[in-house]
Formats: sequence, structure tokens, C-alpha cells
Amino acid sequence: MGRRKIEMKMVKDSSSRQVTFSKRRTGLFKKANELATLCGAEIGVIVFSPGGKPFSFGHPNVESIADRFLNQEGSKSKAGSSNSKNDETVERLSQQLDDLNKKLEAEKKRGHMLDKAILKAKGLPLKSKAPNVHELSQADLQKMKESLEQLREKVKARACEMEASSSLLLLANEPDIETDRTVAKNE
Repeated sequence: MGRRKIEMKMVKDSSSRQVTFSKRRTGLFKKANELATLCGAEIGVIVFSPGGKPFSFGHPNVESIADRFLNQEGSKSKAGSSNSKNDETVERLSQQLDDLNKKLEAEKKRGHMLDKAILKAKGLPLKSKAPNVHELSQADLQKMKESLEQLREKVKARACEMEASSSLLLLANEPDIETDRTVAKNE
């Protein structure tokens, strides 16, 4: 009994789509490996999941294949134009990186606002959820470090105050003991 023919259209169920993506990606990488092994070909495959996660396969490795491909493309055109193309590409990629960083920061802020709204709706205190240090920016981490250092100094000062006050209380109670002794002697 053979396998039935699968109709080539978008899989509607997201969990089935993820399973199909994973299995087909594995099959694609296996075929690429077989082609590279059997024919001695250099192969590079880059796949992005529907969620945007990158997967790659390369024989001997993806970086060398990409470098070879980009250098081959650059050697076909004039040296001056390839430099300007590279500059344009770098500029475009830098702009995309800046845009993505801005979007990431906006999404973090939006997430924090949503967390606060959820906590407020549930009637919980707003500080019940500790921040995840892996999600904080460099500036936020620096502020957190400074506030922790200030807190440490305050705790240290408070501990010294408490130690001093407990020592004073002990000293204040000692004359009472001495008074009790003299009263006992006199009796």
C-alpha cells in the first residue's frame, strides 16, 4: 500500500504546519547532505520558519558557501560598483537592525504595560513580578545595579544602627542588674 499524494497548499492548522515544517526541513537538509556527499558539491541552505527562526545547512559550512557566493557575485561587476553595493547593503542592513531594535524596545514596553494592566485587573500589587534580567537593556541593568548598591549601603547603615541600639539597650539594662545586686546585699 503506497503513500497518497499530498496536495500542495498551505497547511491551515498551525500545529500541523509546524510539524510539517520540521519534517520537511529535516528532509531537505538530508537531501542537501546526500547531494554534497555524492557529487562533491558545496551546498548552502538557509530556511526561516513561519515564526522567523533561522535554520541552516552547509557543506562544508554555510559561511564559506555564502562568502564564496557573495565574492563570485562581486567579481562579476566592477570593483567600484561592488564596493558601493557592499556599502549600500551594509547601510540597508544597519538601518534594518536599528528598526528591529526600536521595534523590540517598543514591544518590551508594551509587554510591561500589558503585565501591569493584567496585575491591576487581578487586583495584585504592581511589583509582584520581578523583572527578567535577560530582557533588560544595558541602561536598565546599570540602573538596577546602582539601586542595588544604594540598597546595600542603606541595609548596612541600618544594621549598624540596630547593633548600636541593641548595645545601648544592653548597657542600659546592666545598671539595673547592679542595682539588684546591691539591694540583695543590703537585705
